[in-house]
Amino acid sequence: MEQTDLLKGSIPKTLFFFALPFLLANFIQALFGAVDMIIIGWYEPSESIAAVSLGAQISMIIIRIAGGLTVGGTILMSQYYGAGRLQDTKETIGTILTLFSIVALVLTVLMFLLVDPFLLLLQTPKEAFQETRQYVLICSLGNIVIFGYNSISAILRGLGDSKSPLWFIAIACIINILLDLLFIGQFRWGVAGAAIATVLAQLASVVFAVFYLKRSNFLFKFEWSNFRICREKVPSVFRLGIPVTVQDMLTSTSFLFITAIVNSLGYTATAAVGISSRFVMFAMLPSISFAMALAALVAQNMGANQQQRARTSFFLGIFFSLFFALPFFLWAQISPESIMRIFGADPEVVRAGTLYMKSFSFDFLLVAFVFCQTGFFNGCGRTRFVMVNGIIAALLLRLPLSWLFGIGMNGDLWMIGLAAPLASFVQIFVGFLYLRRNRWKIPIIPKE
Repeated sequence: MEQTDLLKGSIPKTLFFFALPFLLANFIQALFGAVDMIIIGWYEPSESIAAVSLGAQISMIIIRIAGGLTVGGTILMSQYYGAGRLQDTKETIGTILTLFSIVALVLTVLMFLLVDPFLLLLQTPKEAFQETRQYVLICSLGNIVIFGYNSISAILRGLGDSKSPLWFIAIACIINILLDLLFIGQFRWGVAGAAIATVLAQLASVVFAVFYLKRSNFLFKFEWSNFRICREKVPSVFRLGIPVTVQDMLTSTSFLFITAIVNSLGYTATAAVGISSRFVMFAMLPSISFAMALAALVAQNMGANQQQRARTSFFLGIFFSLFFALPFFLWAQISPESIMRIFGADPEVVRAGTLYMKSFSFDFLLVAFVFCQTGFFNGCGRTRFVMVNGIIAALLLRLPLSWLFGIGMNGDLWMIGLAAPLASFVQIFVGFLYLRRNRWKIPIIPKE
C-alpha cells in the first residue's frame, strides 16, 4: 500500500501525481463498460447494442448509489485521518464496509422487483426489451460486489493511496475482455454473456483487493470482529453520503428520462446516443478523476485545518481538467463520425450520433468546472449544497430542456445534446457564488 502525503509538499505536483492513478483507473473502468458495447457491436445487431447501452445506464444507478454513499463515509474518514485521529478512522472504515453491504443486498431485491415497470417507464424499445431486462437482472446479482469495490477503493484513496485501486480495476478489465470474447464471441451468449462477464470480472477484482490488503500493512484488519457498525458514526456518514447519493441518482435519472425521450424516436436514436455516451465517459474522465482526487485531498487538508491549501488545489484541479478534456472536445467537433464507427455502428446510427455529439461535446469543457466544484465542496463536507446545485441542473434545466428540444422540436438530436452544457453553465455560476460565501471553511468533524 503506497500512500501519498496530501498535507504537505508542492500542491501542483501532489495533486497531479495523486490524480494520475485516478485517471488511469477511471479510463480502465470506462473501457470496462465500452468493451461490452464494442464486442456486442461486432457480433450482434443494433437491438443488442441498444439493450447493453440502456442496461448499463440502469446499472449505473446502482454504481452511483454505491459511490455516493461511500463518498460520505470517505469524507468523514479522510477528515479524521487528516486530523490524526486513527481510532475514529478505523471505526469509520468498519462502519462503511458493514453498512453498505446491507444496502447492496436491499438494492438487489428492489431491482428484481422493479425492473419491468422501470423499463416500461423508460419506453424501452420493444426490440430490445427482453435483452435489456436480462442484462439488468444479471448485473444486479453483482450489487454487493459493486459496493465492495467502490468502498475499498474509496477508503484507500481517502487515506492517500490512489495506486492500489488502479491495479484492482485493471485486473477486472482484463478478465472482462477475455470473458466477453469467450461468452459473446465463442459461446454466442449475446447480451447475457456481456452481463455475466461483467459480474465475474468485478468479483475477481474484489477478491484480489481483499487478499492484497490482508497481506499488506493496511490500517483496517479484515477480521469479522472489525465488521461492525459504529452507531455514533452512522449519522455523519448518512448526513454526508445521502445528499451525494440523491444528487447522483437524480442526475442519473434525468439522463435516463432523456434516454426515454430518445427511445421514443426509435432504436437507431437509442443506439446513437448510447454509443455517444460511451465516448462521453472517456471525454469526462479527466474532470471526474481530478474531482475524485480533490475530494480526498481537500478532506484531509480540511481535517488538518489547512483551508488555503484546499482552495488552491481546487483551482489547480480545474486547470488540469481543462487541459486533458480539450483533445476530446476537438475530436468530437472535427470528426464525430470516426467516434461512432469505433463501435461498429451502421450508417444510420453514425448520422444520428454525429448530430448529438456535435452539441453535447461542449459539456466536456464545462464539466471541468462542475466536477471540480463537486469534488472540492464534497471534500469540505458541503454535500447538501452539491445536492441542491445538482438538482437545479438536472431537474429544473437539463430534463425540461431535453424534453423541449426533443419532443417540441421533432426529435432534433443536436438540440437534445445541447441541454447538458446549458445546465452545466448554470451549475458553474451557482457554485462560484457559494464559494465566495466562505461557508465551506466551517469544520464538520466533532472535536475530541
